[in-house]
Parts: sequence; C-alpha cells; structure tokens
Amino acid sequence: MAEPSAWLNRLKTWAKGIKRDVVTVYFAARNPQAPLAARILAWGVAAYALSPIDLIPDFIPLLGYLDDLLIVPLGLWLVMRWMPEAVLTDARAKADALLAKPRSLIAAVCFVAIWVLLGFYLASVWL
Repeated sequence: MAEPSAWLNRLKTWAKGIKRDVVTVYFAARNPQAPLAARILAWGVAAYALSPIDLIPDFIPLLGYLDDLLIVPLGLWLVMRWMPEAVLTDARAKADALLAKPRSLIAAVCFVAIWVLLGFYLASVWL
C-alpha cells in the first residue's frame, strides 16, 4: 500500500500538469496555424476549465466535482491529440513562461483590499 504522502505528491503533480495543460490549450487555441476544429474545441475546454460555471454545480455531493474530474481531462486529451505538434510545442513554451513568472502575495492582497474598499464605498453611497 502506498504511503499517503507519496499519493498526495502524485496528486499534486497531476494537478499541476492539468493546470499547465489548460494554459497550453488556451495558447494553442489562439494560434492561427491550428486546425479550426481543434481551435474551437480548445477554446471550449479552456473556457470550461477556467469558468466558475459548471454543468453540474460543485455543491452537489460527489457529482459536482466528478464532471470536473472527467470533462476537463478528457477535453484536454482530445485537444492534445488534434493539435499539430508544432502548435503544442509553441503553446507549451508560452504556458511554461507564463507559469514561471513570480506571483506576489502583497500585490494580490492590495488588489483584494482595493475591491473591498470600492465595494464598501459603493454600498455606502447606494444605501
């Protein structure tokens, strides 16, 4: 039986791979050298993966996350099979460059604070 930490590490690696693939598919969808059918599918998969709206809402026990665990990987697999290798190579390079950029926690906190303050301001003006 596998150790829980090894299983958790494999799951984290898989999730990072899915994230990279979603960004790769987004860049592949924007490439004019890709076939039209593959681009349309890539746009659909990227939009579904990044959208807060699901076919089955996440609050429904078990089924809510099951659609994400099946639809997104299946869509990614199809796009990866339909896209030409040159388009995927270019898209992967762009995805890796984007994901390698450092993220600033301080900047994120500042943006959230600005939106919260703006919300309070608008609420005070309208109420």
